[in-house]
Amino acid sequence: MKKAIGIDIGGTKIAAGIISESGELLNRKEVKSDPSDRESMFEQVVKVVEQVLEGSSFSEIEGIGVGVPGKVDRENGIAVFQNNLPWQQFPITARLQEQFGAKPITIDNDVYMAAFAEWKAARVKGNETFVYVTVSTGISCSIIHNGSFFRGAGFAGELGLIPVLSKQGNERLEFIAAGPGVEKLAKKELHEEQISTKDVFAGFIHGDPSYQSIINEVTGHLAQGLYSISCLLDPHKMVFGGSVIVNNPFLLELIKEKLKIYQIPEQQHLLDQMSISSLAQNNGVVGAGLRVFERI
Repeated sequence: MKKAIGIDIGGTKIAAGIISESGELLNRKEVKSDPSDRESMFEQVVKVVEQVLEGSSFSEIEGIGVGVPGKVDRENGIAVFQNNLPWQQFPITARLQEQFGAKPITIDNDVYMAAFAEWKAARVKGNETFVYVTVSTGISCSIIHNGSFFRGAGFAGELGLIPVLSKQGNERLEFIAAGPGVEKLAKKELHEEQISTKDVFAGFIHGDPSYQSIINEVTGHLAQGLYSISCLLDPHKMVFGGSVIVNNPFLLELIKEKLKIYQIPEQQHLLDQMSISSLAQNNGVVGAGLRVFERI
């Protein structure tokens, strides 16, 4: 059985796993990120890889796949820019090879890595257009068309930057519908400082009217952003990941109800092809590992 290591690097945690060529997650470990400086952050990456390798031989590993937030230089193995990590122009590929040996290393944006795992799991036909959307501390998407990533000039898929209409006017989707945006909206609407995103969703589930209006507003914003994808790409399938929607799956039906209002009948085929990730928090690790075996 061929095996690879997949690494999913984030601002709060780093996960690593051993992945089979068929996409099976054989082992998984997780450590906290340390974004205090670039070397401390890299030490945590080394730590989680060493943990996941315990009981295994690195000689059995075909290579390493790494998902990094923000902009990456895939050809030269460099983490170019991230909002929440101290790795501007960090040579992640060279450093990993120095640490673990000259194995093939594939790096890409973390959302692209997760999208690849979801694309494989969804068994999308080769000529179809697939979109993966993540709603977490940020909002982004990745597009796979005809079996290849659509990258544009290198920054395609930044759904969270699209302006949508809110009560305050035009605002970027990420600022008013990602996790921190939900919390900020709740504090403003309810005039409470001690409230979290988790509290908002719990209040909605328990039927509190004040939380109902907040979730109604948030899902309306998300529907606006997703309608831009529906119009521009008319995708065959769309899968959602990220902690906000994976932990609160009821959101999808609310989003679909509002999206349907915008869509003309010829666009509504998408509603039946929208689903929540079955891989949940593991999609980044699995996708990074699978990219060692298949590069697109």
